[in-house]
Amino acid sequence: MERLEKVVIIGSGPAGLTAALYGARARLEPLVFAGTSPGGQLMTTTDVENYPGFPEGILGPDLMMKMREQAERFGARIVDDDVVAVHLQNHPFTVRTGRGEEVRTLSLIVATGASPRRLGLESESKFFGRGVSTCATCDGWFFREKVVCVIGGGDSAMEESLYLTHHARKVYVIHRRDQLRASKIMQERAFANPKIEFIWNSVVTEVLGDGAVSGVRLRNVKSGDETVLPVDGVFLAIGHEPNTGLFKGQLELDERGYVKVDPFQRTSVAGVFAAGDCHDHTFRQAVTAAGFGCAAAIMCERWLGDLAYHGYEALAASHPFPKDK
Repeated sequence: MERLEKVVIIGSGPAGLTAALYGARARLEPLVFAGTSPGGQLMTTTDVENYPGFPEGILGPDLMMKMREQAERFGARIVDDDVVAVHLQNHPFTVRTGRGEEVRTLSLIVATGASPRRLGLESESKFFGRGVSTCATCDGWFFREKVVCVIGGGDSAMEESLYLTHHARKVYVIHRRDQLRASKIMQERAFANPKIEFIWNSVVTEVLGDGAVSGVRLRNVKSGDETVLPVDGVFLAIGHEPNTGLFKGQLELDERGYVKVDPFQRTSVAGVFAAGDCHDHTFRQAVTAAGFGCAAAIMCERWLGDLAYHGYEALAASHPFPKDK
């Protein structure tokens, strides 16, 4: 007889593994699909110094391995396979994997994360996590009294640049246009900061260095002229793409593709919860993702208790999302 899972978790970053830990300790026997490249964005991060409990810091992959081991210790079943399709129209839900396995589940926690947009340069990949970063809050500390550049022109780029001024002695903002897309207030703050200098109408064509980043090659999009800008670090702030393509047309997404949730991590479908960067475009930190994963698992456990008592039809009919937001 086909096994019916109590909860399936899609994703193996801090949100997914924390949800797995809490679900396992609640005796839900969670089944986690970690993907064929498990661990989330922290797998490409070197030193993590802002995750509580590690005063000397910890390597990103080591942190994810410890979280995985902790979840498995309490009974979480983690499978390194991708989910290629979900069917949420009928309950129990159906999840299909890349290896052709179909799993039916009473509840689902979506923790698929987001992927930072990159420039697509070979040299960018070479130095990613070693001088090229997508998170000033995570890595700014490593560039104390150094010179860095931020690529982008929106609010995120201004936020990253302003944050970096607390550490770096100089911050260049490189933008392909001659004016910013950021909100006026963010522009004013950036323009007023003496540590920030803008380089307009320019794109990065190569990250330079030998073992460590030493500069970037720039091309002026109007004149075609190329120059070299000496910097110690490169921060990409050209946006993130939530990994939510599986759920288009099934879960309510915002205009940028992030899953909409209520304050209790509930999505637009009763019995489906979301946690981490797939819904959070504000904080995007490992510790906040873990917190959202904890909340999603606790709410999922409570929902499964209500399901056993009331039945799915009654819960779906009274589902509060999104009318009470």
